[in-house]
Amino acid sequence: MSAVENRIAELGLTLPDVVPPIAAYQPAVQSGSYVYTAGQLPMVKGSIPVTGKVGAEVSAEQAKELAATCALNGLAAVKSVIGDLDRIVRVVKVVGFVASAPDFTAQPGVLNGASELLGEVLGEKGVHARSAVGVAVLPLDAPVEVEFVVEVRD
Repeated sequence: MSAVENRIAELGLTLPDVVPPIAAYQPAVQSGSYVYTAGQLPMVKGSIPVTGKVGAEVSAEQAKELAATCALNGLAAVKSVIGDLDRIVRVVKVVGFVASAPDFTAQPGVLNGASELLGEVLGEKGVHARSAVGVAVLPLDAPVEVEFVVEVRD
């Protein structure tokens, strides 16, 4: 097991299987030294534990936890391409989408769930640039979706 996977286990988490695509795309692709993930939903064992809009049916704290799940799913997608998460040089960019009630404006706090998880797992390699975007709706009525770009070494 890689040092990154050991760290995931130390945090009491398990790297999940790659979430199968729900349409015509790949969970992650590599181009040169970079791996780009598809948007990762907060799937846990084939379903989304909580659905709806953040600030209405879903609390900001629930959504933050779901964003961390998205990031963990993203790491699984990266591993499916590179084989060993210890090859990650750094997380370059994270983009998160939050299905938001009309008056909800705390998208950055929700996306901290993903950013904090990447920092806890990867340390300085997990520090990244980020965008947090509020949207009307996400696939499968997910409250949050996260994608990222990581630089990897050969």
